[in-house]
Amino acid sequence: MDPCHDIIINLLHNLGSRREIEQYLASFSGVDSARFAVVKVGGGILESSLDELASALAFLWRVGLCPVVVHGAGPQLNRALESQDLSCDWIDGQRVTTPEILSVARRVFQEEGAKLADALSRMDVRARPITSGVFEAARSDLAGLGFVGQVRRVDTGVIRNAIDSGHLPIVSPLGETGSGQILNINADIATRELTLALQPRKVVFLTPTGGLLDDRGRVIPAVNLAEDYERLSEEPWVQGGMALKLAQISELLSDLDERASVSITSPEHLAQELFTHRGNGTLIRRGVRIRVIEDAGEIDMDRLREVIDASFGKTLRADAFESHGIDRVLLAGDYTAAAVLSRGGPASYLDKFAVTAQAQGTGIGASLWRTLTETTERMFWRSRSGNAINPWYFERADGMHRTEDWVVFWRGLQSRGEIDEAISHALSREDSFEPLRQGASVG
Repeated sequence: MDPCHDIIINLLHNLGSRREIEQYLASFSGVDSARFAVVKVGGGILESSLDELASALAFLWRVGLCPVVVHGAGPQLNRALESQDLSCDWIDGQRVTTPEILSVARRVFQEEGAKLADALSRMDVRARPITSGVFEAARSDLAGLGFVGQVRRVDTGVIRNAIDSGHLPIVSPLGETGSGQILNINADIATRELTLALQPRKVVFLTPTGGLLDDRGRVIPAVNLAEDYERLSEEPWVQGGMALKLAQISELLSDLDERASVSITSPEHLAQELFTHRGNGTLIRRGVRIRVIEDAGEIDMDRLREVIDASFGKTLRADAFESHGIDRVLLAGDYTAAAVLSRGGPASYLDKFAVTAQAQGTGIGASLWRTLTETTERMFWRSRSGNAINPWYFERADGMHRTEDWVVFWRGLQSRGEIDEAISHALSREDSFEPLRQGASVG
């Protein structure tokens, strides 16, 4: 084992809990090496954040994970063309590629791939730039594009050979026809086609913004396409490049395994985005629908108990919901996650917020919480004082009250009287679980 492995694991633990770090490592380590992740790197990142990029990729390499990198070189190619007084036109977002431009593009792609490989070599990571043999292409049907390629077939053999020989693959977006003619391929298209061929667990787009931004310039942490795509598409600030990116990602994920996800982040935040539930970027999944159920008769109580038991790691008491009753239940997908609200006190009491270990870090919890807050203006809940998720609750609560054993949180409560009543009610409730071991969520 690499002697740096334990050091890297310890560094990862500074980003998140040991439990979540090991969960992600186990998940990623369980897939074929070439199917861990495809990472798209734009030319701007190579230009402005080369050291951070190399460090992030070396980080993954040290813990036994090998991403497949696809890189662009737009800014570098623009400068190279300007230096030779070569102008270029664009059609539908693709560069018209004349023989002269193709010659420059081949050189620039080779140089940028080699530059990243050299940066990785300085960090004791062997990398292999790959400029041919991956994309079999034909000249584009779009008139006037010149030597621009449409991918007809992807040969993953050269990538797998690189990984098997201990090299991290760095793929340039260049294709060849059957007769050997080199063609320029849009880097996003190359990334999509390679992703469809490899079927990786993760697709990562490294960008200067570090994620998709909302109308206030804040990174959107998670997008559950099943719940969010239609809503986001109707937002006035989702247009142009962002609307196109969402549509492309939605189409891409529809052709991947249901467990696959897309992350948009920056090089310096890549490890946190990949290995922690909170992440640092935008996590996009196909996702699941969230149902709000007000009729207790529509709930499969056995399955609800199963998801709660699995989330908390202990057994719910048989009479746990009888004393106060269930007011509403929010269910994610096929009992993947659940929020249980009960009656009593000055507002809705969030009795349980349960996300199974398999669903943690998938964005389902964030979608469930968003639906919960959209449908429940006033609520309160309690959590064990040592619960690792308390900082997450704190960010989403209007206030909190701490005792030796519990932390009581609330949202939407205004008066001191309401808050005192909520605290008293929360602290007076009996433990919902059999006396086994301490759980890890709302108690």
